[in-house]
Parts: sequence; structure tokens; C-alpha cells
Amino acid sequence: MRSVLFWSLVAAILVYMTLPAVVVVATSVNPTELMAFPPTGFSLRWYEKALTYPDFQTAFRSSLIVMALASTLATLLGSTFAFLIFHYNFRGRGLLEAALWSPLIIPHFTTGFGFLLLGSHLNLTQGYAVIVMAHLLLVTPFVTRAVFVSLSNVDANYSRAAANLGATPSGVLFKVTLPLVLPGMLGGWLIAAILSLTEFTASLYVTASRTQTLPVAMYNYIREYADPTISAISALLILSTTIIMILANHFLGLRRILGIDNG
Repeated sequence: MRSVLFWSLVAAILVYMTLPAVVVVATSVNPTELMAFPPTGFSLRWYEKALTYPDFQTAFRSSLIVMALASTLATLLGSTFAFLIFHYNFRGRGLLEAALWSPLIIPHFTTGFGFLLLGSHLNLTQGYAVIVMAHLLLVTPFVTRAVFVSLSNVDANYSRAAANLGATPSGVLFKVTLPLVLPGMLGGWLIAAILSLTEFTASLYVTASRTQTLPVAMYNYIREYADPTISAISALLILSTTIIMILANHFLGLRRILGIDNG
């Protein structure tokens, strides 16, 4: 009986979480100019508009620039922090861990507003620097987590065997350890890239008209128009993110990297 109740609860939660996405996809194919559910017909006209709308195209390019810079820098920093925390027990380690995990509990609008003030003080509000820094702060903990779990899954005997065979510490790092944790680093980069691409709250504070990212452009669009174009681009983001995560889990083993599956 308890098992039936448990899985019924799980099923209800999954339906509750996925239902908004189903509604978005359904409204995106509505042929009329109203975001009606259920749709009164089927049309892909709004997907065509979403893909050809100039503001979305420009914002998508900006998002790709920010995503590439933020996720790559986060991979370098997060991997370094993961190695330090995993291999060394030093004074201030707890403080470093607290600082790394703090972006997970601090509201994103607080982060965005803080970087807005910082950018204004440094006169950096018209470029990508402040946006990249804000995204970097938000996504680095996820990379650190992914690499840390990968390091935990690496058999220490490999490193010891390499050292016993005469490998230098740098040789062990670059020829043994890094290749073994590379899936974790790639998985961390991918997670950081997706989070950066879809980040809205902090981006709203730090982007300008020339550097607005796609979520900000979508917000500005829906303030002026109420047609299903916004549903179409949202459906494209949902679909592409889902496909990427499924492929990444298949080829990189994201469940194991994130510590969901210890097998």
C-alpha cells in the first residue's frame, strides 16, 4: 500500500512539473493569434516567426557568446576548485566550500542587482563582461559538483600505480587523472552552458539593449505582443534542452556524474 501511494505521489509530481511544458507546446501550434489552450487547429507559422524574428536572432547570438565564455571559464574554475577541495585539507576549506555553494541559495535577482551596481561602478554596463561574470558565479557550483563527483568515482589505485611506475605528479595529473574525470568536466560544461543559456533573472539586470540574451528578449517580446510566437520559441528551447540532456546522459553518464546513480 505504501509503495502504491509513493509511486502515485511521484507520478503526480511529474505530471505537475511537465504539464506547463505540454501547455506551452500545445499553444505554439495554435493557428490563431491568441495563446489558446487547447489549440483550435495546427500551424507552424509561429515557429517560422520565432526563427526569423530579428530581435530573437540577435539575442540568440548574444546568448551563445555569453554561454561559451561563462561555461568555459566555469569549467576551468570549477575543476580547479574541485581538485583543491578533493585532494587537499587546508585552512579555509570550509569557507571556500561555503562560498562556492552560496550562489545556489542566494536569489538570482540579488546576484543580478549586485553585478548591476558593480558594472555601473566600473563602467562595464555596455559590454558582455558583467553578464559573463554574473553567469560565471551562478554556474560554477554545478561544474564543481560534477567534477568532484567524478573525482570521487576515480579509483585512487590508478594514480598510485602511475606514480610507482615513475610518473611525475604532473604526469599523473595530465595522463591519468584528467582523462578519467574528463566526462565529468564535459558534463559540468554542458550543464553550465544550458543554465547560462536559459538564465533570465540575473540577466535582466545586467544586459543592455545591444547585449540582451534570449530569455530577456523573450520577456521584452511578451510585454508588447501576446501571440504564440513566445510559445514556439519556448517549445524549441524545451525540446532542444531535453534532447541534449538525453544524449549527454547516454554518452557521458550524467546520472553518475551528478551522483544520482552510483552504479
